[in-house]
Amino acid sequence: MLNEFRYQGITPAGKGVQGFVTAQSRIAAKKIIQNIAIKHKIKINSITKKRVFLYTVKLPSGKKVKGRQSAYTKGEVARALGTIGFKDAFIEPTLIDIKLKPPFNNILMFVNLSSFLLKEKMSYDKILRMLADEETNLTLKEALKNIEGELKKGKEGTEVFARYADVFGKFPAYMLGLATKSGNMSEVYDATAKFMEREAEYRKSLKQALMEPALMVFAMIGAVLYYVIKIFPETALMFVKFGIELPPMTAATLNISDYFGANWWWMALLTAIPMIVIALWWQTPKGAVWRDRFIIHLPLIGHLLHKSSIEIFFRVFAAIYAGAENNIETLSASAEACRNKYIEKGIKEITIPLMLKDGMSLVPALNRADVFNQSTLARLKTGTESGNILQSAKQIATFYEKETSYKMQNLIQSIQTLVGMFIAIVITMLTIISSEIAMISPSTPSF
Repeated sequence: MLNEFRYQGITPAGKGVQGFVTAQSRIAAKKIIQNIAIKHKIKINSITKKRVFLYTVKLPSGKKVKGRQSAYTKGEVARALGTIGFKDAFIEPTLIDIKLKPPFNNILMFVNLSSFLLKEKMSYDKILRMLADEETNLTLKEALKNIEGELKKGKEGTEVFARYADVFGKFPAYMLGLATKSGNMSEVYDATAKFMEREAEYRKSLKQALMEPALMVFAMIGAVLYYVIKIFPETALMFVKFGIELPPMTAATLNISDYFGANWWWMALLTAIPMIVIALWWQTPKGAVWRDRFIIHLPLIGHLLHKSSIEIFFRVFAAIYAGAENNIETLSASAEACRNKYIEKGIKEITIPLMLKDGMSLVPALNRADVFNQSTLARLKTGTESGNILQSAKQIATFYEKETSYKMQNLIQSIQTLVGMFIAIVITMLTIISSEIAMISPSTPSF
């Protein structure tokens, strides 16, 4: 989470100055402040981190009230309490001030409630104040209070919300900031809530369709290997010890067990190292592009994941189209929001340069990027020709939402059925091998 730091210094003319920066740590803040100091020839005297203070005040009735306040120093909290009549407040800094990202549901509820209250014609500062008072998550509560205060000071909404991108998420923060400049804030908040819900659904579908089946298969393979290497030999070797001939399947399984037992270490490395290398490569820009291109070309599920990314792209496009400064800003933000680096790369490196340098119109430039299917481009072209591109973007998003939601659930059920069949086959094979051992009978000794 980002922290806020205040620096104070003196200019060459002897004038005192102060400023504010946000950074992940004090070390990162110092680097930023040093660059500012060098650029403007400022001598830095102090760097103070904004932190949370706990205070206890006594009401005229004798009742004690506790509270929390973010500030740079204890004196600032004391002065603030003094202005409202509390002179002898007990103030202490929090010993552990760990800021964790608020749960997704808390942020989604804030967006939905804000939209509802905006429709009820409540002023935005009252909405922020009321929701901050009702919020249980301390990080989100503090962020809402700070946003209210900064907006009251006349700061730009996009700038204010951008500072809290680590709290709300990069694109929700972008759109909530954009809403402050919009003529219809409730509509932008509705679109933001829908975007968040669909993004969460996309992640959930990806997990159910790919991650969970893969983990189940790996867990099953691990259990089988443990049985073959550890448990099975202890039973089979008892018969070998007494010179009893083993049946074919039991003998073959014992040979496999001996091979795995002797070579497990290099086989484990041969499996783990490529997986680790690929996982680390996927964290790089080129690796992320390759990964997302590979995902949308997977059999069965790839085209649905592709359409889900297209849906998110056009949902964000429709949400910010009216309030953005230009089409380039809209395209760039929508590409980043679609959660597919391959699509993002195509739009940023092909579509946008073609529009800026060559003056190409939107649909042909998107077509050159080769990241959207032809039906999407045809529908968008119809919207541009009729002068209603916003409506076309909404229609594309709605259509793909309904299509992918229905087909994804069916596909997930099919994948789960296939995984269940695989597990059943493996268990049946183990049962047959185990039953073969049970049927072994030692020869009757002859007298």
